[in-house]
Amino acid sequence: MTATTLPDGPEQTPLTADTVLRYHLCWKHRDLDGVIALYHPDVQYHDFFQNRVLGYRELHDYVRACLPHEAGEDIVHSDRIRVDGCTAFIQYQVTVQGGDGLVAFQSSEAITVKDGLIWRVNEYATLVRQNSSGHASAGPRPATSRLGLSPRQLSTMAQDLEHYFQRQRPYLDPELDLQQVADASGYSRNQISYLLNQVLGQSFYRYVNQARLQHLMASLDDDSVEATIDELAFSAGFNSLSAFYKCFREHTGLTPKAYLKQISLRART
Repeated sequence: MTATTLPDGPEQTPLTADTVLRYHLCWKHRDLDGVIALYHPDVQYHDFFQNRVLGYRELHDYVRACLPHEAGEDIVHSDRIRVDGCTAFIQYQVTVQGGDGLVAFQSSEAITVKDGLIWRVNEYATLVRQNSSGHASAGPRPATSRLGLSPRQLSTMAQDLEHYFQRQRPYLDPELDLQQVADASGYSRNQISYLLNQVLGQSFYRYVNQARLQHLMASLDDDSVEATIDELAFSAGFNSLSAFYKCFREHTGLTPKAYLKQISLRART
């Protein structure tokens, strides 16, 4: 049976809406078995971001990799689910954590239902970055099929990386390198490099130094800390003062000395 001969009249609309809503809720609740149970045995999933077509046997691993490992993934639906006959349309934004300003994928899916199951999915995604001044720009068209990273996987990967840095604080090691992070996180060096360079728009060492700076800034808010700011920089993992001063100025617009003076003046008023 081809797409043109599928039942596609108005009587099909509520049946399609019910199937796609259940599919949507399974994704939302990270129900892997529920998602897989809604795929038709002859399903074809077209991921145009990666330029891949996946069949039923491939979708279990694909969906498992795409589902967020923890609650709190930043997915915002920009429109209600729209249904016409046997086809439904979903639009949403997948935010990628860890960027400078907003980094997100604008995504849409056209989902075709057959016999109450998902028969075709056409998924499209465009990378959009919005800097701190509010200006948005489309990111480069990526060629990531060899890395095996969909927009949802990239979002989950960014979340995993951020949680790893928050909980394990590997940045405190001044000798931390990309291979160590890859070994600890379970992602490959190429995958992490792609996420940081092509999606988040920054280098590995800038990402690490931002984490170090956040750690140091939290120490400045602790009145019990008596160390100098240079000592705090080294304890936060910076291996040189020049790297620390550069990172500090990029973040605050001030030198450490000027920043501390500003804090002191505020405390007196």
